[in-house]
Amino acid sequence: MGVLTRQQMAWRAAQDIHDGAYVNLGIGIPVLVGDYLPEDREIILQSENGILGIGPTASDNAIDIDLVDAGSQHVTLQSGAALTDSAGAFDMIIGGHIDITMLGAFQVAPNGDFANWDAKLPHKGPLVGGAMDLASGAREVRVIMAHTTKQGEPRLVVECSYPLTAPRVVTKIYTDIAVVEITPNGFVAREILDGVSADDLREKTGAPIDIAPDCATLTAPEL
Repeated sequence: MGVLTRQQMAWRAAQDIHDGAYVNLGIGIPVLVGDYLPEDREIILQSENGILGIGPTASDNAIDIDLVDAGSQHVTLQSGAALTDSAGAFDMIIGGHIDITMLGAFQVAPNGDFANWDAKLPHKGPLVGGAMDLASGAREVRVIMAHTTKQGEPRLVVECSYPLTAPRVVTKIYTDIAVVEITPNGFVAREILDGVSADDLREKTGAPIDIAPDCATLTAPEL
């Protein structure tokens, strides 16, 4: 069964960001979103290390060693960008000025709980970092992650077994085989990758998941 690449997942998530949004991108797949923003929308990317107005990833001949995002990725600046200290960046985050934060996760539950860190694995996965502040301060939390682990274990689960980053905050999940919304009734698949049946999706999901009546085919360009 084919799946979307990390870049394709980031592209798909980028298409749902509305014009005028202030967005924070987490470490991992989420930081790739900045390279695929729709050109007809003004979207302001913010980083918790103090950049407001992040541009695309810096190419080899345009690297400024002093310009990195929170994931230590070399970036460029949009016209009109501003630089602050970390305290100023977190004032914006905690103050409720971020419209959307996109984060990676180990697990997401149908009620919007999510876990993206584990103190027992400090060098083998995402650390909590500023995720708790983002999850509590952003107006909307969206998650980008593979649908299952490398061992085939579901990441969409009835209840998170990892320590919670935040309860009841996730609204939408972008995986390598589906786009899933969290509703009052739990997981609802809005898009499913071509070649993945509803039964396949249910088998790879560790909690009940409904298929929207208007469920579309998940597509992404070759990247």
